[in-house]
Amino acid sequence: MSHRITTRHARKVAAAAVVAVAAFGLTACQDNADAGGDSSSAASSSSGGSDSSGGSDSSDSGSSGSSGSGGGGNAGSDACATSHLGFRSTHGMGEGTLIVDLKNNGSATCTLQGFPGVDLKSKNGTLSAERSDLAAPKTSVKPGEETRFTLYYPPNNSGGSGETFTTLVVTPPNETHSHSLPVSINVPVTDGSGSAIKVDPVGTGK
Repeated sequence: MSHRITTRHARKVAAAAVVAVAAFGLTACQDNADAGGDSSSAASSSSGGSDSSGGSDSSDSGSSGSSGSGGGGNAGSDACATSHLGFRSTHGMGEGTLIVDLKNNGSATCTLQGFPGVDLKSKNGTLSAERSDLAAPKTSVKPGEETRFTLYYPPNNSGGSGETFTTLVVTPPNETHSHSLPVSINVPVTDGSGSAIKVDPVGTGK
């Protein structure tokens, strides 16, 4: 959105963002769901990505979005911890897709099963991704290996400025700690007929 908008226009933009929330059928996330991740990467471009390793920058609160924090799987002693994961996002080959890679930076094999909690943040607020209908496989990740999940969003082909999300907050399945990634995702602001932002389980889409 333009930085030259007037105060009156800013109010209209904020109101439009509320319409976007209703359009996508998504819920707002509490402020404490934000992870304090300090990534040195710039926001992703349509042809690039962002890379950020897991660590002490993850939040204790986790994601409170509709996709849940660690939902869709059974926790176990070998479950991958957020602090042992590296995170990287790249835009997919298809328009309106974002691939998030999770790398096991630990010293032992761990498992991921379920849907990640995914929250998208813009200057107007936070939206939480809905879950897709795919079944969640149990994925073993050896040290140094990666797995992934895919986020789907409606690309902005409306000709308008839309709503731009600049931060992606990810909570791995069966975890309460989150990690933040810089992204650049622009979606249209619609009247309620727009597609929802959805996320697949970890381990699908390869």
